[in-house]
Amino acid sequence: MSFLIENSDKAIVRAAPIFSGLPQPTFEMLLTGATVRVVSRGELLFVQGDPVSYFFVVLEGWVKIYRIAPSGGETVVAVFTRGQSFAEAAAFVGGRFPASGEAVTEGRLLCVHSGNLLRLIRENAEIGLAMLASTSMHLHMLVQQIEQLKAHTGAQRVAEFLSSQCMEQTGTCRLNLPYDKTLIAGRLGLQPESLSRAFAKLKQIGVSIEQNIAIIDDIGKLRRYFEGGPEKD
Repeated sequence: MSFLIENSDKAIVRAAPIFSGLPQPTFEMLLTGATVRVVSRGELLFVQGDPVSYFFVVLEGWVKIYRIAPSGGETVVAVFTRGQSFAEAAAFVGGRFPASGEAVTEGRLLCVHSGNLLRLIRENAEIGLAMLASTSMHLHMLVQQIEQLKAHTGAQRVAEFLSSQCMEQTGTCRLNLPYDKTLIAGRLGLQPESLSRAFAKLKQIGVSIEQNIAIIDDIGKLRRYFEGGPEKD
């Protein structure tokens, strides 16, 4: 089910890196024809190899991007939540989705038509520069993931993941996590039991998990823990 975007959602969209640097008139033009899609848990958004027709911003909920190996195994490439955009790089070049996307919780997504994006890029260089900046950011995220897998413990990977989801740099934070914690484990290259041990270790620095809610007492302390460098599990 789809709806027109409301003003209350525009603040969330405006804060996404792909939109934050655009002048207001350009921002409004890019949202022309955009719709809000209500999704249910497990709903397939697109399949690897499909032509790109939209890119997305998460307004509520969680989305996973994944690939299926020839053996049939699933690899989680990325997860996105409130205020984060995805699939804009594929839309930018008018190509095909390089992976599949699925809603892992109930939620709402802003869907921006790729045809409108490509038209505006031809008319306005600022849009193209915003796309390049966003693509660069996603590449940087992938490089960080590789670094984490090689140089950081499970607890440090979880600390970085949680801190990256907080909108603020300091203070406290409450995060709604997917009920299926194996999603987070897969994203961080951990076994489910390793994720449980990581959550237990993070209690020492003020992180508690209550069902699907992560409560962080001090975001700055959590970031310092991750940035402290390699340690022993």
